[in-house]
Amino acid sequence: MIDWRHWHNEPFLTGGLILAGWLYALLAGPLRPLLAPGRPYPRAKARLFYAALVLFYLAVGSPLDQVAERFLLSAHMVQHLLIMYPVPLLLLLGTPSWMVDPVLSRPALRPALRLLLSPVACAVLSTGVISAWHAPFLYEWTLQDKLVHVAEHLMFLAVSLLYWWPLASPSEAFPPPGYGARMLYVIATEIAMIPVSAYVVFSGDILYPTYEYAPRLLAGFSPADDQLIAGIIMKVSGMAVSLCALGVCFFKWSRASQAAGT
Repeated sequence: MIDWRHWHNEPFLTGGLILAGWLYALLAGPLRPLLAPGRPYPRAKARLFYAALVLFYLAVGSPLDQVAERFLLSAHMVQHLLIMYPVPLLLLLGTPSWMVDPVLSRPALRPALRLLLSPVACAVLSTGVISAWHAPFLYEWTLQDKLVHVAEHLMFLAVSLLYWWPLASPSEAFPPPGYGARMLYVIATEIAMIPVSAYVVFSGDILYPTYEYAPRLLAGFSPADDQLIAGIIMKVSGMAVSLCALGVCFFKWSRASQAAGT
């Protein structure tokens, strides 16, 4: 019997998070006078960035990972949603423009980045990659191969950063589009995610054998119940995030219009 209470402390995971935190501290501390002369230490942004690292560890390093990988699809869905929504948003909100713009502003990179960071590309890549990984043979592959599972999570994080970029870009070289365009982007991406959530919710079969034959952590909670709850979690969480994003965009748009009219 697998112990679902296990916490991960693999060097790749903990070392990667420590390295990310160290690089941020280096850029925000000793290298700040070179990158942004006269700028104060970004205390508020640093809190958001390090909160993202902690949340990422809780998603993939806490017992949630064991429950998600071996027992419950619904727990796996919660894990993925943490990687897709709060973690990348906090990373972007926690990064000052002067940390990323020296790289993003390089003339040789601008044409490729202009295409990659456009709302259309961000929407297509984020929804396409996330939807594709829910195909039964790919999803089951991640459950049987640890390296593939790590690759899946890193891809989720990467394309989720792209998803949030048109809404929360920290860059002055590639800023977010206007508020109207952002609202259309949120609506379009939410519509694009309907097929995969509907596929999980309305499938008449158990999509992933690992969960069909997994030991039951909850008495009376069948694989079909688990799959239904997982699909509902995916859809309701996505709608909640989209509604919040629309509300924030509308509020900021209204404030900007009022300020322009005074």
